[in-house]
Amino acid sequence: MEQLVRLRLLLGDQLNTKHSWFARIDPQTVYLIAEMHQETTQVTHHLQKIVAFFQSMRNFADSLESQGHKVVYQYICDNPQRSLSERIIELIAQHPIECFEYQLPDNFRLDQQLQEIAGVLREKGIKVTTHDTEHFLTTRDTLTLHFKGKKQLLMESFYRMMRKKHNILLTPQGDPEGGKWNYDHENRKSIDSKLQLPNGLHLQNDVEKVVEDISLSGIPTLGSITTHAFFWPTSRDQAITLLDYFCEYLLPYFGTYQDAMLQDEPFLFHSKLSFALNAKLIDPKEVIDSVLETYRKNDRISLAQVEGFIRQILGWREYMRGIYWKEMPEYSSKNYFDHHRLLPTFYWTGKTKMNCLSQAIGQTLEHSYAHHIQRLMITGNFALLAEIDPDQVDQWYLGVYIDAIQWVEITNTRGMSQFADGGIIATKPYISSGAYIDKMSNYCKNCQYSVKEKTGPNSCPFNSLYWNFLEKKKDQLSTNPRMAMMYRLLEKKDKNELSAQIERAELIIEQPDRF
Repeated sequence: MEQLVRLRLLLGDQLNTKHSWFARIDPQTVYLIAEMHQETTQVTHHLQKIVAFFQSMRNFADSLESQGHKVVYQYICDNPQRSLSERIIELIAQHPIECFEYQLPDNFRLDQQLQEIAGVLREKGIKVTTHDTEHFLTTRDTLTLHFKGKKQLLMESFYRMMRKKHNILLTPQGDPEGGKWNYDHENRKSIDSKLQLPNGLHLQNDVEKVVEDISLSGIPTLGSITTHAFFWPTSRDQAITLLDYFCEYLLPYFGTYQDAMLQDEPFLFHSKLSFALNAKLIDPKEVIDSVLETYRKNDRISLAQVEGFIRQILGWREYMRGIYWKEMPEYSSKNYFDHHRLLPTFYWTGKTKMNCLSQAIGQTLEHSYAHHIQRLMITGNFALLAEIDPDQVDQWYLGVYIDAIQWVEITNTRGMSQFADGGIIATKPYISSGAYIDKMSNYCKNCQYSVKEKTGPNSCPFNSLYWNFLEKKKDQLSTNPRMAMMYRLLEKKDKNELSAQIERAELIIEQPDRF
């Protein structure tokens, strides 16, 4: 083996084969990829999530080695208690390493940890350099600079800036195609009963060895897995296959039905690309380009379908990352409503008489997945109305979802879902009674509770919880312009009915697992 002089660290969510690091083979450079115990025990994770990352990391290492790159791969069973710094210092001691390089992590905790490691190495005379991951369409401070001097960090403003910057869906004059920037009002339809649903593409991965290693390492997990037919992408080729399938079969319907929910149909027209994107198996620009190319060639696809999807990638995803780096670490402790209740047990089992929650949580435990409205308006909605501590909510969302990495999870959960940041991200709390759930799904048809009943033991718990929340949070929300209509309705509400709803809501809040 030739003398190694450069050590490069690759984290589990930095699996970008297109990174400039890999443009040439350097026999004096070695790459370290490690399955870290510290990353599996911050919270209890879904087994499929850990499997997806470890299998993707193993595939990535194999790909690098097949190209001729030198890789040191450390499996979870290889002395799992060793810290990241110990692993790096050990490798440096084994070889005449002169330079340590790493790509900027997307996790604040890891960013701090690597800065500390870098300081120790510099004291030992090792040169340390950092590199961009070459994945995102923004830098860490793009959002901060865009909103400098402004009081509100409106996503729509950021999204329009990104459209202009990257010349996406614009006319030659720089105006939005179709005359509007946002087609969100056309993205809120429930599933038509006559609509033929797609079969869906399920990839095939044998992950039995990874599952065995995780088990032998004693890592606590939740959820279930099918080891011989694991269908999440674990390589770039699989991610591209999934993207191609989405463009051909799902994109024509995505925008219209992206908010819809249907019992026993966990995926509908969603792409299932979020894990591949967040692990960097595929990059956002090529996803956007592929969607646009399909749109230009397929007259069955409307502008609303495409804009609705691109807004999630170009706008929302980059916006959330910008908020994360602007507001951390203080963001992780924000609790605007001062909620401190424990997460109900049914979040870990799916065993509740509320069918919407049972369905959303059940599919989460089975697939490590639920789409954004199931997360926001079912599980998140209940947690906020039931006054659950946002720390508990964060830990659950970070653990159960395959695509949950802190930069995207905590901003969506603590900000968008729980309004714990007091309005940094959302201009109002995203809450609803049972009526919204009934409109956007067929869950209520099979529920033990009646969404039409406003009070009484058979009434939908969301109905009582919603009005109770509005009444209790008057001081904090009644002056919010976007809540004005709801507070006008609250003022007109029959006092006896409201009193009965408050009484029922408090019972649900005190004993949620009874419902």
